Amino acid sequence: MSQSPLPPVVIGAGPAGIRAAVTLARHGLSPILLDESPRPGGQIYRQPPAGPGQRSASELYGFEAAKATAIHQALAPYADRIDYRPDTLVWNVERGALDLLSNGRTATLAYHSLIFATGATDRVLPMPGWTMPGVFTLGGAQIALKAQGCGIGSTVVFLGTGPLLYLIAYQYAKAGATVAAVLDTSAFGLRIKHLPGLLALPKVLAKGLYYTAWLKAYGVPVYTGITPVRAEGNERVASVIWQDSAGRQQHTACDGLGIGYGLRPETQLADMAGCAFSFNPLDRAWLPDRDSAGRSSLAGVYLAGDGAGITGADAAEVGGERAALALLQDQGATIDPSRVAVLEKRMAAFVRFRTALLQAFPLPAARWAETVSDDLVLCRCEEITAGDLRATVRKDQPRDLNRLKALSRIGMGRCQGRMCGAAAAELLAHQHGCAVNDIARIRPQTPIKPIPIGVTPENTP
Repeated sequence: MSQSPLPPVVIGAGPAGIRAAVTLARHGLSPILLDESPRPGGQIYRQPPAGPGQRSASELYGFEAAKATAIHQALAPYADRIDYRPDTLVWNVERGALDLLSNGRTATLAYHSLIFATGATDRVLPMPGWTMPGVFTLGGAQIALKAQGCGIGSTVVFLGTGPLLYLIAYQYAKAGATVAAVLDTSAFGLRIKHLPGLLALPKVLAKGLYYTAWLKAYGVPVYTGITPVRAEGNERVASVIWQDSAGRQQHTACDGLGIGYGLRPETQLADMAGCAFSFNPLDRAWLPDRDSAGRSSLAGVYLAGDGAGITGADAAEVGGERAALALLQDQGATIDPSRVAVLEKRMAAFVRFRTALLQAFPLPAARWAETVSDDLVLCRCEEITAGDLRATVRKDQPRDLNRLKALSRIGMGRCQGRMCGAAAAELLAHQHGCAVNDIARIRPQTPIKPIPIGVTPENTP
């Protein structure tokens, strides 16, 4: 095998990144594994802070306890080969080097081969009242429960669509919270319609059915085909107003609200690196191009896990191993073709399932863009409303999302468009009467996340 003098770098220590690093180590390489979090596992298998009073894996992860434990323990046998660096933020990619921040110090790390396993974050469509205390994204609600052992309220409502909606409602109910309602914007009939595709992964489908059945058996109201109206409250959220599938207005009291419409891949670093992107109409998002092995459009750069397309934790592990094998093969290593065949067959099933899932739980973007009021805050960081965007479009006629950003400041804040970018794109496309893929995507800017002014620069590590 023709090895580069530089070790391969893996960004992200979730299921995809860990499996990629372990696969490289098993084949004799010594990868560097970078992760922003203090402990491995990613969002899905997030570990609470180290210390006394630890909860068991079954309490934290339920059915997935064995998988979570396996992921958490996977690095230990290769501690002498994998250079694992937690608490390390990659905030820039440029000319074959990564800019890092760790423990208050910046550094630069050169690379020759790189695997992006950057995971995903919540996809949000703002609604009136979403900025008040007590309103969280679904991912934020899950982090509170897993990492801190607390809920977002004692009586909670979960609103949005997608499997995560039901999983988190189940987790909260199991933890002792009162789940006042699960409000799904997707019609139940879509699940029936796309059942053949969902049967590509019968065990995953069975888990989803179990969560829904358990919630109903324990008296949790589950409504489908709903339309969000607003969240109400004074000092914090006190209720949710929504329309049922028949158009009747409903009121549900709560002191915590979780909102989410599935997940969106974290693609900023791949974009900075120069990877080619294509628009995925089912995701309604721009995703980095990759082949079945995880190779990007750039030589030596690979993509794995939800950072390249939402397929879930099991698929992320498969994708991480497959991307690592592609890297090894490209460096001249001999890999087992039978193992490649197994991985690609499994990944094909995940892709079929994912396609059906996106069709069964679609983003209600068109309906949202048509009805959103001018006073709704879209960008919390910069306090930009839908009316501000509409006024900018009428005055300056921007047809590109980046031009809209320059004129209105939307997407310039702390989140760099992670929370508001999808909503801004949908609204801009609606204003022009065009498809959302016609208005481009927000270009990432350095740093992709805020870094303190007082950091200490450092030479290459």
